[in-house]
Amino acid sequence: MRNLSIRRFLNNNIGWLYILSGGLLLCTSLLALFVSSVQVPVPTILHIILGNTLNSGWLENVPKNEVMIIWNIRLPRVLLAFCVGASLSLAGAAFQGLLRNPLADPYTIGVSSGASLGAVIVIFFQITIIGLGSFTLPVVAIISGLLTLLVVFGLVRLSSRSLAVETIVLAGIIVSSFIGALVSLIISLGDKDAMTQIMYWLYGSVGMRGWEYVQLIIPFMIIGAFILFYHYRELNALALGEEAADHIGVDVKKGKRFVLVGASLLTGASVAVSGSIGFVGLVIPHLVRLVIGPNHRHVLPLSLLTGGTFLILADLLARTLISPNELPIGVVTALIGAPVFAFLLIRERLGKRE
Repeated sequence: MRNLSIRRFLNNNIGWLYILSGGLLLCTSLLALFVSSVQVPVPTILHIILGNTLNSGWLENVPKNEVMIIWNIRLPRVLLAFCVGASLSLAGAAFQGLLRNPLADPYTIGVSSGASLGAVIVIFFQITIIGLGSFTLPVVAIISGLLTLLVVFGLVRLSSRSLAVETIVLAGIIVSSFIGALVSLIISLGDKDAMTQIMYWLYGSVGMRGWEYVQLIIPFMIIGAFILFYHYRELNALALGEEAADHIGVDVKKGKRFVLVGASLLTGASVAVSGSIGFVGLVIPHLVRLVIGPNHRHVLPLSLLTGGTFLILADLLARTLISPNELPIGVVTALIGAPVFAFLLIRERLGKRE
């Protein structure tokens, strides 16, 4: 009863929840821009961002090294962390709503594994596609992730015409297991340097990526988010069950396809630019849904904001906990996400018993 009262209060004051989420995002972003071995005052940080955005003449009195640190290194890193965290969390919310399972995440249908395989192949064989240059790795990873989605759909089509949730999950597990074996085989065949590079990429990082990677993920993030936001009603209807959704006039098959494509675009692009980062798409949507309930009209945007904020904070911890060395961000998200998700599951199970 107490949880229902809290949810009812939050839903009646949902605007304040959006303001709080936006405020936390802003504060976390400024903290990530400020905290480092070279600390730049917050007013100078804002001055540099506004100067580069609106009028470069404003930066005449700002030291060039501070401009380079903030504009070329820290700001793209913070923006990339936000985009990756927001995309993974948004995709996780969509998959959990589609599969009606709180344990679902962006890796359920194998898109992440496929993107990882493409990236590992590029790193291992030192492939460079003419015309792409340094963009070879992310572009190949995105294409590989989308091809994996087609393989999963192909398996589902061969075994079931209804695109049943259970079949999608099973096909995703089969494809992910096979791709995981291929990745392990490639790693075992490589030399020590290649193995270290591949393993570090698989753990995930948003460091030293630059504006190019931010520009790469943003189009996929916008398209994927638009698809999911547009189809939030289908996700709400699918929460009632496929038969019930069909009875109230929802095209279940069409809705599933759009949700899967949108969430897979978000996941593939995220893995392509940052590597494999777990638990963001698992924990954040589950937490948001516990707070405000199952309405995807609010679950999706709040998952986006909260996921972006969470990954900015995780990246800040990754680069400061053992400074001057840096942890892979996937290690930090796992260390935070696993205990939090275990606590949420135990709490939910105890609540049902009561």
